[in-house]
Amino acid sequence: MYYKESKIFSELRNVLDDLIKSFMSEVVINSASVPVIITDSLKKNVIVYGNIDSSKINDKANLGVLLYRMSKQNTPIEISFINTGKSYIFYEDSDVLKKLRYYPFVQFMIVSIFIILAYFGFNASRRAEQNSVWLGLAKETAHQLGTPMSSLIAIAELLKLKDIDETLVVELEKDINRLNNITERFSKIGSPPKLANMNIIEVTENAVNYMRDRTSKNISMEVINQIGGDVKVPLNANLFEWVIENLCKNAVDAMAGNGKVTITISDDTDHIHIDVSDTGKGMSKSMFFMIFTPGFTTKKRGWGLGLSLSKRIIENYHKGRIFVKNSTINKGTTFRIIIQK
Repeated sequence: MYYKESKIFSELRNVLDDLIKSFMSEVVINSASVPVIITDSLKKNVIVYGNIDSSKINDKANLGVLLYRMSKQNTPIEISFINTGKSYIFYEDSDVLKKLRYYPFVQFMIVSIFIILAYFGFNASRRAEQNSVWLGLAKETAHQLGTPMSSLIAIAELLKLKDIDETLVVELEKDINRLNNITERFSKIGSPPKLANMNIIEVTENAVNYMRDRTSKNISMEVINQIGGDVKVPLNANLFEWVIENLCKNAVDAMAGNGKVTITISDDTDHIHIDVSDTGKGMSKSMFFMIFTPGFTTKKRGWGLGLSLSKRIIENYHKGRIFVKNSTINKGTTFRIIIQK
């Protein structure tokens, strides 16, 4: 039997073919730039594809890997047409969508960085303001001490001319010299002091001897020189002695009138180490950094400036380090100073 398709049937077939082609074109060439592959029922032969590099389609090995990856990411969509039979649509996320998945994390990181920078900036500004206040206070203290100091020096000279026990005048002069020394220390805070090659062993011992003479006999102070000989390093003796005195005084206060302060001097290839240890009440680790904050103190009286100024003297002026080496509650604390040779 021979027959010929009617004109209407042929036109319908053409329309259907056009619709199928249009559908496939719309699927593979999409505005979202989604990579799409349409295969036959065997899922091996490519009918049409879009938004994919042709080199990946032409290479059978790469094509197999690509189809496997797409099927793992999204289940292939099954479609059926009258002429072509069953087909499968493979697709995966577009590059834009992949990037959008990471954008919240990127934005979170950027915001976090800004918050961290703002936090450190605020802290730096606050510390700078605190330092400015404390340094201004130190200089004003030195200025205020200047006037009575001049009067005391004049009084000491007058006492020498009168029939007064000479030992009393000598002791008065010692205290005047001490006050003058304190005034000089406060006046030097805020501007870089001059450093000279000094024997750090001798400077340390001088500071300890001064504190020993003014401390209860129930508290012993010992300097242990593990280096053996003298060592000269760039120092401002006046300010460095102040640091040692501050550490010794804090140690004495921590021991409540009874105990031992040990100052151990050692070295390595490039540095001098000075450890100031006491047998006092110790402190928790949370306080290791807080104690160097201007104004922080655990005493009922005091400005909370001693360790803050000591840190400035060692780290800013002498380019060294000062920190709490270790501390145990009710056993004692060790501070370490590191100075470059």
